[in-house]
Amino acid sequence: MTKKQKKRKTKRGSRPIVIGHLERMGRGVFSRFQKQITECVKGSFGVYALYRKNKLYYIGLASNLKSRIRGHLKDKHGGSWTHFSLYIFRRESHIRELESLLLRIAYPEGNIQRGKLKGSVNLKPKLKGLIKRQYEDDIKKWFDELKAADKKTTKKESKPKVKGGMRPLKGILRNYQRIYAKYKGKKYKAKVLPSGSIEYNDKLYDSPSGAAKVIIHRGAVNGWNFWRFKNDKGKLVKLKELRK
Repeated sequence: MTKKQKKRKTKRGSRPIVIGHLERMGRGVFSRFQKQITECVKGSFGVYALYRKNKLYYIGLASNLKSRIRGHLKDKHGGSWTHFSLYIFRRESHIRELESLLLRIAYPEGNIQRGKLKGSVNLKPKLKGLIKRQYEDDIKKWFDELKAADKKTTKKESKPKVKGGMRPLKGILRNYQRIYAKYKGKKYKAKVLPSGSIEYNDKLYDSPSGAAKVIIHRGAVNGWNFWRFKNDKGKLVKLKELRK
C-alpha cells in the first residue's frame, strides 16, 4: 500500500456519522417554517428527538424527517412535546441500531418499544459467573485465614504437659474448692476443678506454681507456699500441708 493510499484510507475512516443537526428547536418554529426546515433536511435520513420542556419525551427515526415531525404535530404525541432536535446521518446502514441504542439508554416516556440489539451478546451471565468465582475465591481465602488463625491460637494457648501425666491437686481437694493468696497487700482467690486444674481469671493452670506465676510475675515461684486452703476447722493453711 502506497503512502497516498494509506492517507486516503485514514481520511475515509475518520468520516463523521452525523453530518448535520438541529437542536432544541421550538414547536412553533416547525409549524411556521416547515418549508425552510424541509429545505435543510430534504432527502436525508436520521434520528429525531421530541422534548417536553427540558425532559426527553420521544425518540424516532425516519428517512423523511419532515413528514415524521409534521405527523407528531397532530397524532397522539401532538400535545406532549414543546421542542425537537434532529440529527442527519451520512449512511442509513446503522440508523436502526443507533435508534435502539438510544432508546435503551434514555427510556423516553413516549416510546413503547425499547429497541433490540441484534447480534449483541448479553454479558450479564458472564458477569454473574465472574462475580460468583470472585466470591468463591474470597470465601476460600477467608476460611484459610481463619484456619491459620485457629492453629496459631491453639499453639499459643496450649498448656505444658504435667510431669507424670497428673495434675498435683487432682483428688486431693474437694471439687471446686477455693484456694486463697495474699501478695503485696492484695487478696487473690482461685478454684480447683475436678480435673485438678486451677481456674484463675477464667484461665486454667496445671499446678499451684503455674497459677502463682501470673500474679507474682517471677521466674521461680513455690505455689505450695503461695496458695492457702481452708482445712476442716475452717482455718487457712498453706497447700504444702497437703503433702505431709
